[in-house]
Amino acid sequence: MLDTVYDICFLMLSISLLLSSVRLLKGPSLPDRVIALELMASLTVGLVVLYAVAYDEPKFIDVAIALALTSFLAAVGFSRYLEQRGVREDD
Repeated sequence: MLDTVYDICFLMLSISLLLSSVRLLKGPSLPDRVIALELMASLTVGLVVLYAVAYDEPKFIDVAIALALTSFLAAVGFSRYLEQRGVREDD
């Protein structure tokens, strides 16, 4: 029963990752693409944690923490860039 739940969660996270990659590629503006990239990083963290729990690999939790920290720092950097660039009408 628990294996089925893990499979469903893997499937849902994978589909979400696919849909957010479509938004990243299509995206009309740069802020939309940044948000999609952050969503993809969060989904990847979720996939890594789910893998660690499903296959009893606690070492991957450290990988997920490092990825989440890197993703957060990238979000801060992108926001600072967008803030200093200013908002234009074409965004």
